Amino acid sequence: MIIDKLENLENYVALNPLFAEVVNFLKNNKWDDVEDGKHLIKGNDVFVNVMHLKGKTQEEAAMEYHRKMIDIQVPISDDEVFGYIPQADLPAMEYVEEKDMAKLGGVASQTYVKVKKGQFVIFFPQDGHAPGIYDKGELRKAIFKVKA
Repeated sequence: MIIDKLENLENYVALNPLFAEVVNFLKNNKWDDVEDGKHLIKGNDVFVNVMHLKGKTQEEAAMEYHRKMIDIQVPISDDEVFGYIPQADLPAMEYVEEKDMAKLGGVASQTYVKVKKGQFVIFFPQDGHAPGIYDKGELRKAIFKVKA
């Protein structure tokens, strides 16, 4: 897991060259002009889901992980809290190949991190994460999916 300011995302391209596609998208688009929904950036290798979601409590937020894709999550409208636990420390979870996701409610996070508006968090396949923890109603956010 990595947390940093959006202007520093370019520093992480060495970890995965496809991160450059995300950097270019962010440089060439303003959130006010990007509609909610799925936007393909480089086919199924890099895309972004922009959404409004109802915030959850820590207890309501389900733990998840992915095997094929890296998440770069960006809170747009306000700060967002994420639960975190290493994937290796998670209980057995059913992995759904078509969705590239294993998801399970009722899993206590090892730690919680706040990602502020103007920042991003990267979750790699080894990172279990519980997104959407927000106590002020509805949150607008973007989830970039990058092939691992």
